[in-house]
Amino acid sequence: MNIPNYLQYTEDHEWIKIDNGIATVGITDYAQSELGDIIFIELPDIGVLCNKKDSIGTIEAVKTVADIFSPVSGEISKINTNLEDRPESVNSDPYGNGWIVQLSNINLNDNSFLSAEEYKELIQ
Repeated sequence: MNIPNYLQYTEDHEWIKIDNGIATVGITDYAQSELGDIIFIELPDIGVLCNKKDSIGTIEAVKTVADIFSPVSGEISKINTNLEDRPESVNSDPYGNGWIVQLSNINLNDNSFLSAEEYKELIQ
């Protein structure tokens, strides 16, 4: 299972990378493997304000549908429109081309992220 040390994680199986006040968010390798083949991703609209733990979209796989939860409060500033035509990118490259959204104006006061080691313990 690929769990990069340079990312932080949530108990809901999202990963987050914060760079210059912008949070890039996706789902973990573990989450995509549990979902199976992803066939559709419902992305949020740009400009939507969300709170931590709000559902900001859904992932439809062959065997189930799962919510995507925001790991922080903020504003959707960018979406990965490539996923509209290639949702399977989340399966093949969850930490690269399979990123889902970026948030700006983020509130880090309510963060309770897991380190890679803590996330490994969670999924074992």
